[in-house]
Amino acid sequence: MNDLMAKILTIAQENGGKRVVSIDVWLGALSHMSAAHFAEHYTHSAKGTIAEGARLNTELSEDIDHPDANSILLKSVEVEDE
Repeated sequence: MNDLMAKILTIAQENGGKRVVSIDVWLGALSHMSAAHFAEHYTHSAKGTIAEGARLNTELSEDIDHPDANSILLKSVEVEDE
């Protein structure tokens, strides 16, 4: 989660974001992560950052044969510049 949060904050900073509005993530079937579990970890990691309170859009894959089945992939980050 630390790597993912660092990536989110870097993207926000590179795009002049003052606040992260939403993120879209893809949860691999073998990532051992449900949408609710991911949200708990995200909330803890984002606390006190510009990503705190962002809307989470999660897609949970059921394809255990997908090449990224063990991964959590960041699909997009929406930022607000003011």
